[in-house]
Amino acid sequence: MTFGPTWNNLRDNIDALQSGATLVTPLSRKAFAIEDVQEHRVLIQYRDDDETIPLQKDQFETLYERVSESQGKFDVDRLPPDAEPYATVLSLHPRFEVDDRAGTLTESEQSTGSPLVEAQSGSEDSNETEREEPDLDVYADALLLIDALERHDVGSLEAVDTPALVNIYTLLSDVQRNANDLRKDVRSVLLDRLHHDQPVSGQFGSVQRTTRRNRSLKDAELVLNAFESAGIERERLTTVDSSKVDEALEVTELSESDVYDIEPSEYVRKADVDEQEKETRLQGLKDQLEATEGDEADELRSEIEELEDRIAELTEFRSGRSFHESSAGG
Repeated sequence: MTFGPTWNNLRDNIDALQSGATLVTPLSRKAFAIEDVQEHRVLIQYRDDDETIPLQKDQFETLYERVSESQGKFDVDRLPPDAEPYATVLSLHPRFEVDDRAGTLTESEQSTGSPLVEAQSGSEDSNETEREEPDLDVYADALLLIDALERHDVGSLEAVDTPALVNIYTLLSDVQRNANDLRKDVRSVLLDRLHHDQPVSGQFGSVQRTTRRNRSLKDAELVLNAFESAGIERERLTTVDSSKVDEALEVTELSESDVYDIEPSEYVRKADVDEQEKETRLQGLKDQLEATEGDEADELRSEIEELEDRIAELTEFRSGRSFHESSAGG
């Protein structure tokens, strides 16, 4: 089958997208929008980027041929990084689908729709979405910590009184513990979505899947026998210690696997942090409050004041003496 009818069908489906639709690339998850559809190309623009990028018809045809040559299933990680948008846009055609978890672009006779049309930015309903407070321990602890940090000059800790430092230290500990628990939950989900050594970017940074080797010494007798057979006397390894074992490995022909049980484990490591983006986002939240007017602003400020009173009560440090004195006075 020639590519002409497929191209025309694809253009029709792009034209049918709602205005302001946001699409994302299948691996790096970079958001972009389609600016225009022309006879021989599609113009896109990445979020927070003023440059318009043309996606050429002949490149779509090449990708179409690659999918056909792969018997209907093409591994998206074979694409160059700057070619990811081609897979996303092609998935708008009813015969093509991107499975971003499996990392494949497939062709079938069934109409599937694209899972990579992620949001409708600029729609009338976008500003009406109510923000909900997540039921997470780390969220509540973080609010308390933010308030405590705003109330005290932590740039000069020596000048902060002891009760305040106790509060801040306690909240830091709670945030660290609960954030780490949530991080592990997020990591387990991300591992199913990341491809090895393929960085995936978000708004504030990027992560990638990496393999870590975990070593543990085998049974002590087995290790001692292995080194004895290699000419290392037992007296040199009276106790099986990993540092002594590594030193002995350097002077023998034994391999690590002879004395260690080695199991690779997959994990997610932070590859980059965009501190400027984080600062911009925080400033944007402050500006949003300042720009709010009317009854909505009054209601929001009232809610903030109530939250501040609640936080002050929760974070207040009082000695046993002051507690009893206030009770007696009441």
